[in-house]
Amino acid sequence: MNGPEKWEGYGCEDAYPPRHDGPGEPPGTDATPGPPAARPRIPSPRTAAEDHGPLPDSPPPERAAPEPGPTRPAPAHGPPPGAPAAPGDAARPGDGRPELPHRVLTSLLGAWALAACPAEETAAVETHLTDCASCADEALRLRDAVGLLHPADNLDLDPLLRSRVLEGCLGRRPARIPVPEWAAPYDAETAKLDALLRDMGDAEWRAPVRLRWFDGERPVHRETTAAGVLGHLLAVDGLVAASLGLPDPLGDAAPAGTAGPGDRTRALWRTVGEAPRTPALHRPWREQSHALIRTASFAGGGVGDLAVPYGPVRLPLRDAFLDRAFGCWLHAGDIADAVAYPHKGPAAGHLHSLVDLAARLLPRALARRRQAGLAGPPRELVVAGSPGRTLHLEIEGDGGGHWYIALDSPAAVGSPEHTVAHLALDGEEFCQLAAGHIVPDEAAAGSDGEREAVRDVLYATASLSRL
Repeated sequence: MNGPEKWEGYGCEDAYPPRHDGPGEPPGTDATPGPPAARPRIPSPRTAAEDHGPLPDSPPPERAAPEPGPTRPAPAHGPPPGAPAAPGDAARPGDGRPELPHRVLTSLLGAWALAACPAEETAAVETHLTDCASCADEALRLRDAVGLLHPADNLDLDPLLRSRVLEGCLGRRPARIPVPEWAAPYDAETAKLDALLRDMGDAEWRAPVRLRWFDGERPVHRETTAAGVLGHLLAVDGLVAASLGLPDPLGDAAPAGTAGPGDRTRALWRTVGEAPRTPALHRPWREQSHALIRTASFAGGGVGDLAVPYGPVRLPLRDAFLDRAFGCWLHAGDIADAVAYPHKGPAAGHLHSLVDLAARLLPRALARRRQAGLAGPPRELVVAGSPGRTLHLEIEGDGGGHWYIALDSPAAVGSPEHTVAHLALDGEEFCQLAAGHIVPDEAAAGSDGEREAVRDVLYATASLSRL
C-alpha cells in the first residue's frame, strides 16, 4: 500500500495513525522526520473499551512488542498546531479529555432516548447532537418511539382507591374504633360518590339527571340536576342524622310530623330549587356522611337497633345505613350516566348485604300491596312464626345467595319445605328492579312454579323504590 489507509464510514478518518508497511518500520511507528504539521498525528490514549479491540469479557490477542524507534509524544490537548481536527477526537473544552468516537456515540443513542445514560455520557451525546445532523435525526426518531412505549395514563382516580387504602391499613393495624360492619357499605359508597363529585366541572353540575322509581302500578320519573340528586341524598340521610342526635340539614324547613323521604326531598328543593346548578350542597353532604360514620362508630354495639323513622315505616339503624348505601350507589349511577363517568357497583360482600335487606323487606311489601288491592289475597292463614307458602329467591353472581320469602303473611317464616315457586335473577338486576329502574315484566328473570307468586314478588320488589 503506497498511501495511508483510510477508515471510512465512521466519521473518524483521522482517529487512527497511518500505517507504514515499508521495510524496517514496524506498524504504528513514525520514522518520518520533518516539521510537526507535516507529520502524521498520533492520537491521545482512548479510555473507551470499544477503542482497544476486544471487550473485557474476551482475552486480548497477543501482540509483538514494537521495535524502538524515533517517536513524537502525543499532544496533551488536541492535534498539533495547524493539523485539521477529527470529528471523533475533538477535545472537550475545559476538561482535557477527548470526546467519545462517533460510532460509540451512535451506539448510545438508544440508551439516551430512554434516559438510561449516566450524566457524563448524556452530556457527551447531547454535545454531539449539536454537530451531527444524522445523529440528531436518529435521536428524534428514537425519542418518538420511546413515547409510544408509555401510553397515557388515565388521570381519573379509581373510586375504590380510598376503600382499598383503608382496607390495607386496617389489615396491618386495626382501627381503635372500627367502623361497624353494617355501616361499611355506606362508607364505601359515599367515598365513591365523593370522588365522582370532585371530578365534576360547573357544566356537569347543571347536567340533567332523571330520577326513576315505581309507584306501585307504573314507572315514573322526575327531571333534576346532579346537584338536585345530591340534595335528595342530603335530605334523606338527614333522617338517620336526626336519629343519632346530629343536626337536621333541613333546619327550619323540615316538614312537621313523621315526614318520609319524598316529603323531605321536596321540602329541600323548595328551599334551594328543584334543579340547583351549583356544587354548593357537596360540602354539607360530605360533612354529614362523615359525621354519620363517625357517630355510628363511637356509639357502641347497641346503636344498631336504634329505630329510624321513614314516614310510617321504621327501620333499625343497621338497616337504615344499608338503605342509605343502596340509595347512594343507585343515585351515583344516575349522576355518572348523565355526565358519562365510569362508576362501578359495590363490592361483592357489600352487594350481598344490600340484596339481603331488600329480600327481608319483601314480605312487608307484599302485605302493603294486598292492602292496596294490587296483589292477590293470601292462600292460607298462617300463625305468626310458623312456616307457610314460600318463594325461593335465588340471586346469582356477585352478592348472590338464596332467600326464602313468606308469601301469605309478613309474620310467617319462609321454608324450603313449603316452596311453591322459584325465582332467579342476577344480583345487580335484582337491585335495579328494587330501585324502580326496571319494569317488573321486563326483568331478566328465570322462574318456575306458581306464576302468580312469581309476579307478586317481582312487583313487590319494584315497589320498594321511592323518590
